[in-house]
Amino acid sequence: MPKVDGIASLEQLKAATMRCRECPIGEFATQSVIGEGPRKAVLMMVGEQPGDKEDIEGHPFVGPAGMLLDRALAQAGIPREQVFVSNAVKHFKFELRGKRRIHKSPTQREAAACHHWLEDEIELVRPKAIVALGATAARSLMGWAVPVMAERGHWLERGDGRQVLVTLHPSALLRVPSEDREETFALFVHDLAKARKLF
Repeated sequence: MPKVDGIASLEQLKAATMRCRECPIGEFATQSVIGEGPRKAVLMMVGEQPGDKEDIEGHPFVGPAGMLLDRALAQAGIPREQVFVSNAVKHFKFELRGKRRIHKSPTQREAAACHHWLEDEIELVRPKAIVALGATAARSLMGWAVPVMAERGHWLERGDGRQVLVTLHPSALLRVPSEDREETFALFVHDLAKARKLF
């Protein structure tokens, strides 16, 4: 059933987000990157925004953070091919440093401008539960600033009754000092494993 935006398919969502200029990010990105996965997935995972590789290829979670997420899902016993992955913000925000495009976090206003597109995706996929990967995703899904470190590994309930599991964004694990990576990754897998009951 189409929502207020009149979006009745992921193809329509892609076309609409490609044209979107409700915030400045879309003007500079290569393309919009919407979610991918089974149309009726029981579990949806939402990150912050596409990265450089995602912006170029047009697919979510195909860069280093996506590879880390794939590995964590496998260890958590969650079938990756049955999960719908997306982002709260549909365009890549960056700043140029020489020829490199460096990730820049979207502002609350920019994330809020994209919120209705995320809700369209949720309405199209109709997952039983959602994993919020990081603070931007958690805020977009819940409507309030979720303290991720305090709530990680916990289920929260959205206004529509869907359960949201809060954890870190996998990109945060890439910035952890090498001596702490193994433990941090194990904790991330432990968080994700709480969604295994859906399968």
